[in-house]
Amino acid sequence: MAPAEDENRTVRSAMRCVRLLLGCTTAAEMLATVLADGPSWITGEGSALYLLDSAGMLRLTASHGLPGWAHERYGTIDPGSDLPAAAALRLRRPYLLSPERTSADYPNDDAGLGTGLVAVITLPMIVDERPIGVLALALAHRGTVPLRDLDVLETIGDACAHRLAHLLDHADGRLPQSPHAPPGEAGVPGRPMLSLAARAARHGAFERDLVTGATAWDAEAFRVTGQPVSPDGSAPELERIVHPEDLPDVRAAMAEALAAGGPYRIEYRVLRRGGGVVRVVESGEVMLDVHDRPVRVAGLLAELGDAHAAERPPEGRDKAGAARTALLLTLTRALSRAVTVRDVTAAVTDVARPSFGAASIVLDLVDEGRLLPVTHTVYGGARRSELTRLADLSEDVMQSSLTRSAPLFSEPGRGTGGGTGGGPAGGPAAWAVLPLVASGRQVGSCLITFATERTFGREDRTLYSAFAGILAQSLERARLYDTHHHRAGELQRAMLPRTLPRLPGIASAARYLPSTEGMQIGGDWYDLLKLPDGRIGLVIGDVQGHNAEATAVMGQLRSGLRAYATDGHDPAATLGRTSRLLAELDTELFATCLYLTLDPADGRLTAARAGHPAPVRIAGARAVELDLPGGPPLGVDPGQPYDLTTGRLAEGETLLVYTDGLVEDREEDYDESVQRMLDGLELWARQTGPGRIGPAPALERLADLLTLNVTERRSRPDDVALLLLHRM
Repeated sequence: MAPAEDENRTVRSAMRCVRLLLGCTTAAEMLATVLADGPSWITGEGSALYLLDSAGMLRLTASHGLPGWAHERYGTIDPGSDLPAAAALRLRRPYLLSPERTSADYPNDDAGLGTGLVAVITLPMIVDERPIGVLALALAHRGTVPLRDLDVLETIGDACAHRLAHLLDHADGRLPQSPHAPPGEAGVPGRPMLSLAARAARHGAFERDLVTGATAWDAEAFRVTGQPVSPDGSAPELERIVHPEDLPDVRAAMAEALAAGGPYRIEYRVLRRGGGVVRVVESGEVMLDVHDRPVRVAGLLAELGDAHAAERPPEGRDKAGAARTALLLTLTRALSRAVTVRDVTAAVTDVARPSFGAASIVLDLVDEGRLLPVTHTVYGGARRSELTRLADLSEDVMQSSLTRSAPLFSEPGRGTGGGTGGGPAGGPAAWAVLPLVASGRQVGSCLITFATERTFGREDRTLYSAFAGILAQSLERARLYDTHHHRAGELQRAMLPRTLPRLPGIASAARYLPSTEGMQIGGDWYDLLKLPDGRIGLVIGDVQGHNAEATAVMGQLRSGLRAYATDGHDPAATLGRTSRLLAELDTELFATCLYLTLDPADGRLTAARAGHPAPVRIAGARAVELDLPGGPPLGVDPGQPYDLTTGRLAEGETLLVYTDGLVEDREEDYDESVQRMLDGLELWARQTGPGRIGPAPALERLADLLTLNVTERRSRPDDVALLLLHRM
């Protein structure tokens, strides 16, 4: 495409994007519009929108493809800090970071350095000197961003700013009020994104944080339900206002919504303050985070009228029983999808806790005769600390319940420690402790806490006891899976080199990442061999499959290839013998492999390839794939010989060998993924290469960058192996 055509297409895309932005009603919709209808060089992965909250902090309001660690670390940003979003707002101009700047300045301690091989720009959103927030976008540019693209980005940022300012001005709880307005008509401070359309329709708006359990209502929500307005906008507990006969239905419907995510609709009766009953409809949406876990609920409350609201059909009691059964079925489905103990814990905290209206749920598992808490592992920060405190506080009562195999429930008016069997002193207002027993084996204990006192009727106790049985079975199954997975992982690690050998004149680095699907193991392997004649052998391979069989076959191939190589066979002969070895094994699996040798003295290379991705040479500021003829995968045609290719690796040059999991992305063409990697390697060579910080640190940083680009994907269906070698 000609440059002029490309520029016109970018401008047309930007103008369409601006028109659509002016019709958006939420921050999330705006970010989605920018990514879907903006220029194609806005990549999307790692983009975010921040708004200034009532405390003057930049708060993450919408994001796309942002990894979990970034949510935790950068969820709230102080505008006075040195972070890019704060700098853009403070300087009132765009703040651009190259991929290497993101790598050097914002490391991720868990997954490696950097945020991937992308550039990031933060755009301040300011209207008439009034700061609104910051828009952060990931770009496909490799280095300098042209001025015309910067103009497009600033235009998009300005459009977002003006639209958000309009929404805030018309939906802010601090809109001018009549001096004679009743207390219930005043807006709730600090909840700026309440919809103007909802106000006009006299619908109440609500927002529920599923992590903290806090729910906020606007003034209309209090009016619709006939409840007194709280000073901070916090909503009353549903258990206190929902008609007792409707509560099982609400719990069951909410559990279904939390398990599925997305929109939902519930009708129920509310007990008005001072008497009377009103029927309301709650229409909302369960919002999921980057890991598809429910984190927030937002929606509207509308009054359906109070005619016959207090009447309950004759089958009311049967319907309540059916609702409790539906709740248990929903919880059973959610737990049946959980594979690991962590998955079970997430299902309990994400679905069961809000469905029960609980403040917290603490799970302890039996380990070598002792109860050890596990719930806090799915949380961070203050929430984790609170759960740890509860686990310590309730240790004795949870052990007592498990020992007696009998659930314990608190009783109103007897204090936190006065429940049946003695509760945790200084603990929650109400609680239930459930022993978890499966097939006669003690699995653990579950503590469910509530913020206010409550009475546990016979139906409630039956419900919680049934839930305990389902939870115990799920945990027992998950622990068995975790044990098998741990053993398979140990087998995988035993098959790979613990460390790379130190070789004269050579710097090296390697990485391995398991798949995030299935058993989370696979058949990728690498090896760095010190050959008898002083040469170096470089091996990388990929056995088909992601299970224990693939790992076992990988181990056999690694041992066989290593033996053939150390016997002095060249790469072509070594691959031929390894292919015949695989064909003779009792398996239908095949494998791809690349084997090359390097003489450190003169840089002479010999190589052969069996259906594997070609190696990449990084020389100066260029990264190119080596022209290396390929043969069939190992085990497919054991009689087929492999071509031997020779070449040379000069001093100061680097080789990268990798498995296809490093570049394969379900949402991108394979060749485009490879080209993206090559572009990133060239950028690394220009800005951070071995000549700048030393070969060993440079290779380690590059290995981190390459694998981090993979860890930020939503899922990793294939395992990943890579090996870097630099000739000094």
